[in-house]
Amino acid sequence: MTAELVITGGRLIAPAGSEDAGAASVDVVIEGGHIAAVVPAGQAPAARRTLDASDAWIMPGFVDIQVHFRTPGATDSEDMDSGAAGAAMGGVTACVIMPNTNPPIDTPDMVNEVLALAAGVPCDIRTSAAITQGRAGERLADLAALYDAGVRVFTDDGDCVADDALMEAALAATVRLPGAVISQHAENPAMVAGGVINAGAVAERLGLRGRPAEAEVSVVHRDIELARRTGGRYHVLHLSVAAAMYLVARAKRDGVAVTAEVTPQHLVLSEDDVERLGTTGKMNPPLRLANDVAALRRGIVDGSLDAVATDHAPHHPSLKERPLVDAPPGMIGVETMASVVWSELVASGQMTPARFVEVVSTAPARIAGIIDHGQPIAVGSPANVTVFDPTESWIVRAADLQSRSLNSPWAGRTLTGRVRHTVLAGRPVVANNDLCA
Repeated sequence: MTAELVITGGRLIAPAGSEDAGAASVDVVIEGGHIAAVVPAGQAPAARRTLDASDAWIMPGFVDIQVHFRTPGATDSEDMDSGAAGAAMGGVTACVIMPNTNPPIDTPDMVNEVLALAAGVPCDIRTSAAITQGRAGERLADLAALYDAGVRVFTDDGDCVADDALMEAALAATVRLPGAVISQHAENPAMVAGGVINAGAVAERLGLRGRPAEAEVSVVHRDIELARRTGGRYHVLHLSVAAAMYLVARAKRDGVAVTAEVTPQHLVLSEDDVERLGTTGKMNPPLRLANDVAALRRGIVDGSLDAVATDHAPHHPSLKERPLVDAPPGMIGVETMASVVWSELVASGQMTPARFVEVVSTAPARIAGIIDHGQPIAVGSPANVTVFDPTESWIVRAADLQSRSLNSPWAGRTLTGRVRHTVLAGRPVVANNDLCA
């Protein structure tokens, strides 16, 4: 019998706490979009196609639950094809697009429209939907109808749902919608109005109005209390402040249904990098203090934070060439996410490979209700798989990335660890660092 696909000679990352993770090389046999067998290296049957995983890890495909592919409304910055290509090159087999498009994704018809545009791309694209109609923060969208259309993540990302009653009603709705989660861009709009970068020494030196940490902390505190009261599911998008993380960790201990994600940039960069990066260093929430960075790194390792998500936010170069105060916020990152996290945390010995898989694959899939991704490499699991070379060193060049935009904060940086192959539903979409035709 000839197999459809065999990934040969790689090592598996076992769950955290297992002592035999990576002890022996294996072959992974894939048939009909699922993993058919995992056998010792060299024992797989002949295959119509093989992918070499020698000296590499075979992992569940990565999952990025916060990306902006600018469709509809800004496809000169990114579209489904370019965004999904970057995701695939970064080992991401599933991602969740945000609804702050033009028009916003706030009806079942819009959900169906954007998903149709994503058909056939090399990543499994899911969409979130707005919490409020038009993302205007005035009336709830029809969350039940959006849920019936397949949406599980609701967010007004880019804007905070500031109204207490609306946020409470949204959280209460998740109790009636199994698997649904309310995801919040946690910055009090009144406190950050006109703010450009973190409220701190760099903003003062540049004469810019800042976005204070308290704007995030106050919203996270309020939302946790609303989640506690309603029993609803709450997720903090791109958490950036240590004090907010401590609130999340305490709420978890209390049994509140709360999770939080952090971006690679908030794990590595601080406000001190803004002058070097220019407008590429501008994002919301902003890059914070070095002390916040250190705390968030500890938090993603120890479980205070649940997942890494990129907030991949492409902007056409002409938009980022404006003065800092006028340029739109955001950085690209879906293609570099895994390599940045591996370089900074795993290669340095701070994070285990098993925890790496949890934060870039298993946990984000669980948070967003994407049940066919983030599954272990085991017989019967869907064949959404990434082969990751932990020692390959490469230099990030923004122009070589798949995005239509160039605003990568990692441009010029040498990273350790790179995706070699990406398999989506049993089909190679990246092989040997190249997109498959």
